[in-house]
Amino acid sequence: MKNGFFDSFASRVAHYGGHPITFCLAFAAVLLWAVSGPFAGFSEVWQLTINTGTTIITFLMVFIIQNTQNRDTAAMQLKLDELIRSHEGAKNSVIDFENLPEETLERLRKEYAKLAREAREEGSEACTDEEERIKESKRNKADRRAAKDAKRDGGKRAEVSRASGEASRRKVRA
Repeated sequence: MKNGFFDSFASRVAHYGGHPITFCLAFAAVLLWAVSGPFAGFSEVWQLTINTGTTIITFLMVFIIQNTQNRDTAAMQLKLDELIRSHEGAKNSVIDFENLPEETLERLRKEYAKLAREAREEGSEACTDEEERIKESKRNKADRRAAKDAKRDGGKRAEVSRASGEASRRKVRA
């Protein structure tokens, strides 16, 4: 799908507006304005020039940046929704939380904060369980690598690797 004119214009302006060269150009313009002050006699016209220019630029940039942020947020939300939808253990009901009323979101935040607190209180048990899952995953990976090696070299290296893996499992369980 093709972006509309304003979307592509806003993306380009926001992109270039965030570049260091743009900052340098703006700084140079302000510096030039400040240096011209004595020559203009620090008149009202001189002051209005910078005030009007910065006000107009700021006013327009608000809408450009907001447009870009809205599209970025929508895209990120869709990506998160897809991750939630595709993850087997996730609750699909959280997919559209951004559309819920503020009161409901606050209640849900409190519920999730309570779950997080409870998980932290379990603390070391949860860490130990997670560490054990990581170790088991590494052992399984080593076993798969050993089986792959066994196919390649006729089983000699795999037997040594499997034996050392079993010894380390006994050591961890003890």
